[in-house]
Amino acid sequence: MDFSKILINWYLNNKRDLPWRGSADPYRIWLSEIMLQQTRVEQGLPYYLRFIEAFPRVLDLAEASQEKVLKLWQGLGYYSRARNLHETAKYVAFELNGIFPDNYKELKKLKGVGDYTASAIASICYNEAVPVVDGNVYRVLSRYFDIKTPINSTAGIKEFKLLAGELLDRENPSLFNQGLMEFGALQCKPRNPLCETCPFNNGCLALKKNKIGELPVKLKKLKVKKRYFNYLVFSSEDNETLLQRRKGKGIWEGLYEFPLIETRDPASPENFISEEKIEKKTGVAAGNVVLYNEKPVVHKLSHQHIHTHFWMVHSQDLGSEGIPIGKVKNYPVPVLIQNFLEESGFEDY
Repeated sequence: MDFSKILINWYLNNKRDLPWRGSADPYRIWLSEIMLQQTRVEQGLPYYLRFIEAFPRVLDLAEASQEKVLKLWQGLGYYSRARNLHETAKYVAFELNGIFPDNYKELKKLKGVGDYTASAIASICYNEAVPVVDGNVYRVLSRYFDIKTPINSTAGIKEFKLLAGELLDRENPSLFNQGLMEFGALQCKPRNPLCETCPFNNGCLALKKNKIGELPVKLKKLKVKKRYFNYLVFSSEDNETLLQRRKGKGIWEGLYEFPLIETRDPASPENFISEEKIEKKTGVAAGNVVLYNEKPVVHKLSHQHIHTHFWMVHSQDLGSEGIPIGKVKNYPVPVLIQNFLEESGFEDY
């Protein structure tokens, strides 16, 4: 029995019961694949179910506001995926009459759809013989064949794509691709893989050479940048506060946050409040600015760690820009802000 037959047999007997499984609807497959990029199924599944309930068709997603899309996405991270998802939904709904492209080449032209997602949709929905390579596939192939080429290098991406294509069952690409990804998620796990019950353990080179823990190989990450955020959490006599929408191409584009002052170094109560720009920024006396958390909250992103202080700012009147504190929960905000709201009970003021 060859590699593909062993794999497909394993998949048919071990696959998880997931809501998009058994479906050839490109909208549902596209949605699930975008959501599960760099996200565990356990984390992404509730988001998928909420999206399908709110937007059962691509037209429903296309007609939604970006704020609603971002609110439902809140907490899943990598918000550019949500913005691209929304843009692509509008393109498919309004430019392609609600019909997704039916091949890899055209699918890859969609915004936010790269090689992996295009291959997954093309093979699962249209049974096109194109290999899918994700983190699970890299892990399985690097271990089975003892491949030391870094998976995040140009040479590695090319090598693994070529190998996956050579192994691909061209009569059953849908089952093969889903099987290979599922095998990496359930059997050939990053830590504590189930080697004893693995159907490939007789031929796995990494197992024979005791190198399971060494593969796959990744080039070292870029240096992590430290940033220092100071959020000004306003509250007025009328129970109003201030929120601002993040603009530009940085993190959290389109999400809302409290007025922000970013400093080059950690801010202490003494030097932060005493600075003239703080009084100008708040418009209130220094005595009405109180530090909420002495120990900074550290929010870790892929290439930056954000050290955050929240400063409670009491003001008599916030003017026309003030919004009721009770309505803050309706706005899409970063997880960093959401965690503060829940911990402090600020939304209940």
